[in-house]
Amino acid sequence: MSKRGIAKGGKALYGAPLGVLMLEARFPRILGDMGNAATWPFPVLYRVVSGASPEKVVLKGAAGLLPDFIAAAQELVRHGAEAITTNCGFLSLFQQELAAAVGVPVATSSLMQVPWVQATLPPGKRVGLVTVSATTLTPQHLAAVGVPADTPVTGTESGREFFRVLIKAEKEEMDIDLAERDVVEAALRLVAEHPEVGAIVLECTNMPPFAAAVQAATGLPVYDIYSMITWFHAGLRPRDFR
Repeated sequence: MSKRGIAKGGKALYGAPLGVLMLEARFPRILGDMGNAATWPFPVLYRVVSGASPEKVVLKGAAGLLPDFIAAAQELVRHGAEAITTNCGFLSLFQQELAAAVGVPVATSSLMQVPWVQATLPPGKRVGLVTVSATTLTPQHLAAVGVPADTPVTGTESGREFFRVLIKAEKEEMDIDLAERDVVEAALRLVAEHPEVGAIVLECTNMPPFAAAVQAATGLPVYDIYSMITWFHAGLRPRDFR
């Protein structure tokens, strides 16, 4: 009979090293959405931040919500999270404060990929952003995670479904085809207005279900919160090749 060693304790929950801070919302989270647990090929811990509506975070700069996000992140760490992420790219504003408060790695926003993706592109090409709300994605959001202020950006505010459901909370159901069209059309505007764009980063954590459609429509590499978090998690649990 082989020995199985000593099991170490000290946490409340095990087997899910990634903690996800969630906005408080009621729209459907389809497969591919960050808030759908079946999206991930590994288990995650969720914590909804009470009062942090998409409208407050995206349209109002998450004003006054930092203490709530810090408290929720600290609770996730106490429960067993070894790293923290969030389900809104606009929370890049809190990157430094959250990292300082929780003492574990923190990746608040899909926007953090922009410098990495830029390094892969040939001379003369740039990363472009598709966001849920271009009008409220400020230079402060970008600077907080090292994104150049002049990065090309388009948003979904003028669409028929995506922005209305996710940000304005006009209804609790979503026409998936219309939502996809909103995101794809924003990406097509981006490349039409900025032909120097050589890759796209999707800011919104609800956009991964439509990333393949964006890639097919534009012919460009597309990165989103799914690509970032699978990379982030790989460092927490590296594959053992022994």
